[in-house]
Amino acid sequence: MMENEVIVTIGEIPYTTTVQYGKHQIIVDEPEDLGGQDQGISPTPLLLSSLGTCKAVTVKMYADRKNWPLEEVKIRLSHEIQTSEQQQTTYIQCHISFKGDLDDEQKKRLFKIAEKCPVHKILTNPIVITSNHL
Repeated sequence: MMENEVIVTIGEIPYTTTVQYGKHQIIVDEPEDLGGQDQGISPTPLLLSSLGTCKAVTVKMYADRKNWPLEEVKIRLSHEIQTSEQQQTTYIQCHISFKGDLDDEQKKRLFKIAEKCPVHKILTNPIVITSNHL
């Protein structure tokens, strides 16, 4: 197993999936109306949560380093897919709010910092996915 490897396993229960990363495990599933067991978050919201958590942690780390009084970061994410003949474009909306005694300049800086998180960079640059069977 590679150090940064995520292992996804699905068995006979539709569509309950186990995600293993090191010692951590989460359950991903589809809602009942799509034939799943609704035992966990479904894949697309899981992708959005990766982006949101990365932004929140990046902003919090920056504020902590600057000793800024950031009490809470809340990010609401949604997405919309628009399809044309040539391509499919996904629009992800991130509504970020901060709690704490921050001035406008600090807030402006934190919004900029949120865009520098690793997952944001992954999703806004070209991605090549290769699949092979073992």
